[in-house]
Amino acid sequence: MREQIERLKKEKDVVILAHYYVDGEVQEIADIVGDSYFLAKKATEVNQQNILFCGVSFMGESAKILNPDKRVIMADEFADCPMAHMVEIERIEEVRKEYPDVAVVCYVNSTAEIKAYSDVCVTSSNALGIVKALPNKHIFFVPDNNLGRYIAGLLPEKNFIFNDGFCHVHTSIHKENVEAAKKLHPDAPVLTHPECTEDVLEISDFIGSTSEILDYATNSDAKEFIICTEMGIFFELEQKNPDKKFYSVGHRQFCPNMKKITMEKVVQALETLEPEVILSEELREKANVPLAKMLTIAKQAEAAK
Repeated sequence: MREQIERLKKEKDVVILAHYYVDGEVQEIADIVGDSYFLAKKATEVNQQNILFCGVSFMGESAKILNPDKRVIMADEFADCPMAHMVEIERIEEVRKEYPDVAVVCYVNSTAEIKAYSDVCVTSSNALGIVKALPNKHIFFVPDNNLGRYIAGLLPEKNFIFNDGFCHVHTSIHKENVEAAKKLHPDAPVLTHPECTEDVLEISDFIGSTSEILDYATNSDAKEFIICTEMGIFFELEQKNPDKKFYSVGHRQFCPNMKKITMEKVVQALETLEPEVILSEELREKANVPLAKMLTIAKQAEAAK
Protein backbone atom coordinates (compact mmCIF):
# COMPACT_ATOMS: atom_id res chain seq x y z
CA MET A 1 0.00 0.00 0.00
CA ARG A 2 2.91 2.34 0.76
CA GLU A 3 4.42 1.68 -2.66
CA GLN A 4 1.05 2.38 -4.25
CA ILE A 5 0.80 5.70 -2.36
CA GLU A 6 4.32 6.75 -3.44
CA ARG A 7 3.55 5.91 -7.07
CA LEU A 8 0.21 7.74 -7.10
CA LYS A 9 1.72 10.82 -5.42
CA LYS A 10 4.31 11.15 -8.19
CA GLU A 11 1.89 10.33 -11.00
CA LYS A 12 -0.71 12.86 -9.84
CA ASP A 13 1.54 15.58 -8.40
CA VAL A 14 0.18 15.28 -4.85
CA VAL A 15 1.67 16.34 -1.52
CA ILE A 16 0.25 14.68 1.60
CA LEU A 17 -0.23 16.81 4.72
CA ALA A 18 -1.14 15.07 7.98
CA HIS A 19 -1.97 16.24 11.48
CA TYR A 20 -0.29 14.73 14.54
CA TYR A 21 -3.66 13.33 15.68
CA VAL A 22 -4.16 10.87 12.80
CA ASP A 23 -2.93 7.29 13.13
CA GLY A 24 0.81 6.73 13.12
CA GLU A 25 0.82 4.69 9.90
CA VAL A 26 -0.79 7.63 8.09
CA GLN A 27 1.73 10.06 9.61
CA GLU A 28 4.50 7.77 8.30
CA ILE A 29 3.43 8.08 4.66
CA ALA A 30 2.77 11.84 4.81
CA ASP A 31 5.20 14.33 3.27
CA ILE A 32 4.55 16.90 5.96
CA VAL A 33 3.28 16.24 9.51
CA GLY A 34 2.48 19.00 11.97
CA ASP A 35 -0.01 20.92 14.07
CA SER A 36 -2.65 23.20 12.55
CA TYR A 37 -0.45 26.31 12.38
CA PHE A 38 2.50 24.49 10.82
CA LEU A 39 0.26 22.82 8.23
CA ALA A 40 -1.52 26.09 7.35
CA LYS A 41 1.85 27.72 6.81
CA LYS A 42 3.31 24.79 4.84
CA ALA A 43 0.23 24.60 2.60
CA THR A 44 1.27 27.98 1.15
CA GLU A 45 4.81 26.77 0.41
CA VAL A 46 4.33 23.44 -1.40
CA ASN A 47 5.02 23.14 -5.12
CA GLN A 48 2.62 20.31 -5.95
CA GLN A 49 -0.64 21.18 -7.67
CA ASN A 50 -2.69 18.85 -5.46
CA ILE A 51 -2.83 18.78 -1.65
CA LEU A 52 -4.20 15.70 0.09
CA PHE A 53 -5.15 16.56 3.67
CA CYS A 54 -5.16 13.89 6.36
CA GLY A 55 -7.06 15.75 9.04
CA VAL A 56 -10.49 17.24 9.71
CA SER A 57 -12.53 19.45 7.42
CA PHE A 58 -11.53 22.89 8.74
CA MET A 59 -7.89 22.06 7.94
CA GLY A 60 -8.71 21.28 4.33
CA GLU A 61 -10.78 24.46 4.11
CA SER A 62 -7.86 26.50 5.46
CA ALA A 63 -5.54 24.98 2.86
CA LYS A 64 -8.03 25.82 0.08
CA ILE A 65 -8.56 29.37 1.38
CA LEU A 66 -4.81 29.98 1.27
CA ASN A 67 -4.30 28.15 -2.06
CA PRO A 68 -7.19 28.97 -4.42
CA ASP A 69 -5.34 27.68 -7.49
CA LYS A 70 -4.57 24.28 -6.00
CA ARG A 71 -6.84 21.27 -5.72
CA VAL A 72 -7.32 20.32 -2.06
CA ILE A 73 -8.56 16.80 -1.35
CA MET A 74 -9.69 15.35 1.98
CA ALA A 75 -8.76 11.80 2.90
CA ASP A 76 -12.23 11.52 4.48
CA GLU A 77 -14.97 14.04 3.75
CA PHE A 78 -16.82 13.11 6.97
CA ALA A 79 -13.87 13.75 9.30
CA ASP A 80 -15.09 16.90 11.02
CA CYS A 81 -14.36 18.87 14.20
CA PRO A 82 -17.45 19.40 16.41
CA MET A 83 -15.88 22.46 18.06
CA ALA A 84 -15.54 24.15 14.65
CA HIS A 85 -19.33 24.52 14.63
CA MET A 86 -19.75 25.72 18.23
CA VAL A 87 -20.21 29.43 17.50
CA GLU A 88 -23.00 31.24 15.69
CA ILE A 89 -22.72 34.20 13.34
CA GLU A 90 -25.61 35.85 15.22
CA ARG A 91 -23.55 35.77 18.42
CA ILE A 92 -20.59 37.41 16.67
CA GLU A 93 -22.89 40.16 15.38
CA GLU A 94 -24.33 40.70 18.88
CA VAL A 95 -20.87 41.13 20.38
CA ARG A 96 -19.84 43.54 17.62
CA LYS A 97 -22.85 45.73 18.44
CA GLU A 98 -22.08 45.67 22.16
CA TYR A 99 -18.35 46.35 21.70
CA PRO A 100 -17.80 48.42 18.53
CA ASP A 101 -14.00 48.22 18.87
CA VAL A 102 -13.92 44.45 19.47
CA ALA A 103 -11.52 42.15 17.64
CA VAL A 104 -13.13 38.81 16.79
CA VAL A 105 -10.26 36.37 17.26
CA CYS A 106 -11.03 33.07 15.60
CA TYR A 107 -9.24 29.86 16.54
CA VAL A 108 -8.26 28.14 13.31
CA ASN A 109 -10.40 25.18 14.46
CA SER A 110 -13.49 26.77 12.91
CA THR A 111 -15.50 26.68 9.71
CA ALA A 112 -14.76 28.91 6.71
CA GLU A 113 -18.04 30.75 7.41
CA ILE A 114 -16.93 31.70 10.92
CA LYS A 115 -13.50 32.75 9.68
CA ALA A 116 -15.21 35.03 7.18
CA TYR A 117 -16.89 36.89 10.07
CA SER A 118 -13.68 37.23 12.07
CA ASP A 119 -10.85 39.76 12.23
CA VAL A 120 -7.90 37.45 12.70
CA CYS A 121 -7.28 33.72 13.07
CA VAL A 122 -4.99 32.13 15.65
CA THR A 123 -3.68 28.69 16.53
CA SER A 124 -2.83 27.38 19.98
CA SER A 125 0.86 28.04 19.29
CA ASN A 126 0.53 31.66 18.15
CA ALA A 127 -2.64 32.90 19.91
CA LEU A 128 -0.79 34.68 22.71
CA GLY A 129 1.54 36.59 20.40
CA ILE A 130 -1.18 37.56 17.95
CA VAL A 131 -3.74 38.73 20.52
CA LYS A 132 -1.02 40.66 22.32
CA ALA A 133 -0.11 42.40 19.03
CA LEU A 134 -3.70 43.56 18.40
CA PRO A 135 -4.46 47.20 19.30
CA ASN A 136 -7.99 46.26 20.45
CA LYS A 137 -8.77 46.10 24.17
CA HIS A 138 -11.90 43.96 23.70
CA ILE A 139 -11.36 40.43 22.38
CA PHE A 140 -14.14 38.02 21.44
CA PHE A 141 -12.42 34.64 21.33
CA VAL A 142 -14.19 31.94 19.29
CA PRO A 143 -15.00 29.09 19.27
CA ASP A 144 -12.94 27.50 22.08
CA ASN A 145 -13.71 28.63 25.61
CA ASN A 146 -10.73 26.94 27.31
CA LEU A 147 -8.02 28.27 25.02
CA GLY A 148 -9.62 31.72 25.23
CA ARG A 149 -9.54 31.67 29.03
CA TYR A 150 -5.93 30.49 29.06
CA ILE A 151 -4.83 33.37 26.80
CA ALA A 152 -6.95 35.83 28.81
CA GLY A 153 -5.08 34.82 31.96
CA LEU A 154 -1.80 35.76 30.29
CA LEU A 155 -3.10 39.10 28.99
CA PRO A 156 -4.89 40.84 31.92
CA GLU A 157 -4.73 44.17 30.09
CA LYS A 158 -7.31 42.90 27.55
CA ASN A 159 -11.03 42.39 28.12
CA PHE A 160 -12.06 38.95 26.83
CA ILE A 161 -15.57 37.88 25.89
CA PHE A 162 -15.82 34.10 25.82
CA ASN A 163 -17.75 31.66 23.68
CA ASP A 164 -19.19 28.32 24.86
CA GLY A 165 -17.26 26.06 22.46
CA PHE A 166 -14.93 23.27 23.56
CA CYS A 167 -12.95 20.28 22.31
CA HIS A 168 -14.64 17.11 23.53
CA VAL A 169 -11.31 15.25 23.58
CA HIS A 170 -9.46 17.75 25.76
CA THR A 171 -12.40 18.39 28.10
CA SER A 172 -12.64 14.63 28.69
CA ILE A 173 -9.25 14.84 30.43
CA HIS A 174 -10.24 15.43 34.07
CA LYS A 175 -8.21 16.69 37.01
CA GLU A 176 -8.68 13.44 38.94
CA ASN A 177 -7.32 11.46 35.95
CA VAL A 178 -4.20 13.62 35.91
CA GLU A 179 -3.73 13.35 39.67
CA ALA A 180 -4.04 9.56 39.47
CA ALA A 181 -1.41 9.47 36.71
CA LYS A 182 0.87 11.70 38.80
CA LYS A 183 0.65 9.25 41.72
CA LEU A 184 1.66 6.40 39.42
CA HIS A 185 4.47 8.41 37.79
CA PRO A 186 5.62 11.03 40.33
CA ASP A 187 8.76 11.98 38.35
CA ALA A 188 6.89 12.59 35.09
CA PRO A 189 6.17 16.23 34.13
CA VAL A 190 2.58 16.87 32.99
CA LEU A 191 2.48 18.34 29.47
CA THR A 192 -0.92 19.80 28.58
CA HIS A 193 -2.70 21.36 25.61
CA PRO A 194 -4.45 24.68 26.42
CA GLU A 195 -7.77 23.30 25.12
CA CYS A 196 -7.94 21.41 28.44
CA THR A 197 -9.98 22.84 31.32
CA GLU A 198 -8.53 25.34 33.77
CA ASP A 199 -8.28 22.90 36.69
CA VAL A 200 -6.13 20.58 34.56
CA LEU A 201 -3.92 23.46 33.39
CA GLU A 202 -3.35 24.47 37.03
CA ILE A 203 -1.70 21.15 37.90
CA SER A 204 0.37 20.93 34.69
CA ASP A 205 4.11 21.49 34.43
CA PHE A 206 3.97 22.75 30.84
CA ILE A 207 1.15 24.14 28.70
CA GLY A 208 1.56 24.36 24.95
CA SER A 209 0.39 23.45 21.47
CA THR A 210 0.91 19.99 20.04
CA SER A 211 4.24 20.98 18.46
CA GLU A 212 5.34 22.78 21.63
CA ILE A 213 4.59 19.66 23.71
CA LEU A 214 6.72 17.65 21.26
CA ASP A 215 9.59 20.13 21.49
CA TYR A 216 9.41 20.28 25.29
CA ALA A 217 9.51 16.50 25.69
CA THR A 218 12.32 16.17 23.15
CA ASN A 219 14.49 18.85 24.76
CA SER A 220 13.79 17.88 28.37
CA ASP A 221 16.17 15.81 30.50
CA ALA A 222 13.21 13.99 32.01
CA LYS A 223 12.74 10.38 30.92
CA GLU A 224 8.97 10.03 31.34
CA PHE A 225 6.01 12.32 30.73
CA ILE A 226 2.26 12.49 31.30
CA ILE A 227 0.61 13.74 28.12
CA CYS A 228 -2.69 15.64 28.19
CA THR A 229 -3.70 15.87 24.56
CA GLU A 230 -4.92 13.60 21.75
CA MET A 231 -3.05 10.30 21.70
CA GLY A 232 -2.03 10.56 18.05
CA ILE A 233 0.89 12.66 19.28
CA PHE A 234 2.40 9.57 20.93
CA PHE A 235 3.61 8.31 17.55
CA GLU A 236 5.85 11.33 16.92
CA LEU A 237 6.87 11.57 20.59
CA GLU A 238 8.12 7.99 20.48
CA GLN A 239 9.78 8.44 17.07
CA LYS A 240 11.78 11.40 18.35
CA ASN A 241 12.39 10.00 21.83
CA PRO A 242 12.82 6.21 21.73
CA ASP A 243 14.52 6.26 25.13
CA LYS A 244 11.65 8.07 26.91
CA LYS A 245 8.24 6.90 28.19
CA PHE A 246 4.90 8.65 27.64
CA TYR A 247 1.70 8.06 29.58
CA SER A 248 -1.89 8.96 28.83
CA VAL A 249 -4.39 9.85 31.57
CA GLY A 250 -7.41 7.91 30.37
CA HIS A 251 -9.07 5.91 27.62
CA ARG A 252 -10.94 8.87 26.06
CA GLN A 253 -7.89 10.71 24.79
CA PHE A 254 -8.61 10.15 21.12
CA CYS A 255 -10.52 12.00 18.40
CA PRO A 256 -12.81 9.62 16.49
CA ASN A 257 -12.90 12.03 13.56
CA MET A 258 -9.12 12.10 13.17
CA LYS A 259 -9.12 8.31 13.39
CA LYS A 260 -11.42 8.10 10.36
CA ILE A 261 -8.32 8.69 8.22
CA THR A 262 -6.99 5.29 7.12
CA MET A 263 -4.40 4.09 4.62
CA GLU A 264 -7.18 2.68 2.44
CA LYS A 265 -8.87 6.09 2.29
CA VAL A 266 -5.57 7.76 1.42
CA VAL A 267 -5.14 5.38 -1.52
CA GLN A 268 -8.73 5.95 -2.69
CA ALA A 269 -8.34 9.74 -2.47
CA LEU A 270 -5.10 9.57 -4.47
CA GLU A 271 -6.73 7.41 -7.16
CA THR A 272 -9.79 9.64 -7.60
CA LEU A 273 -8.50 13.05 -6.37
CA GLU A 274 -11.80 13.22 -4.50
CA PRO A 275 -13.48 14.43 -2.31
CA GLU A 276 -12.35 17.92 -3.25
CA VAL A 277 -12.76 20.93 -0.96
CA ILE A 278 -15.03 23.40 -2.78
CA LEU A 279 -15.59 26.96 -1.55
CA SER A 280 -17.27 29.84 -3.31
CA GLU A 281 -14.80 32.57 -4.28
CA GLU A 282 -16.73 35.11 -2.21
CA LEU A 283 -16.47 32.97 0.94
CA ARG A 284 -12.85 32.08 0.23
CA GLU A 285 -11.83 35.74 -0.15
CA LYS A 286 -13.61 36.77 3.08
CA ALA A 287 -12.16 33.85 5.06
CA ASN A 288 -8.70 34.52 3.64
CA VAL A 289 -8.47 37.96 5.27
CA PRO A 290 -8.16 36.74 8.92
CA LEU A 291 -6.01 33.74 7.92
CA ALA A 292 -3.60 35.89 5.93
CA LYS A 293 -3.51 38.39 8.81
CA MET A 294 -2.55 35.56 11.17
CA LEU A 295 0.34 34.48 8.94
CA THR A 296 1.53 38.08 8.52
CA ILE A 297 1.51 38.89 12.25
CA ALA A 298 3.13 35.54 13.08
CA LYS A 299 5.84 36.17 10.47
CA GLN A 300 6.52 39.62 11.91
CA ALA A 301 6.75 38.15 15.42
CA GLU A 302 9.20 35.47 14.25
CA ALA A 303 11.34 38.10 12.48
CA ALA A 304 11.42 40.24 15.62
CA LYS A 305 12.82 37.39 17.77
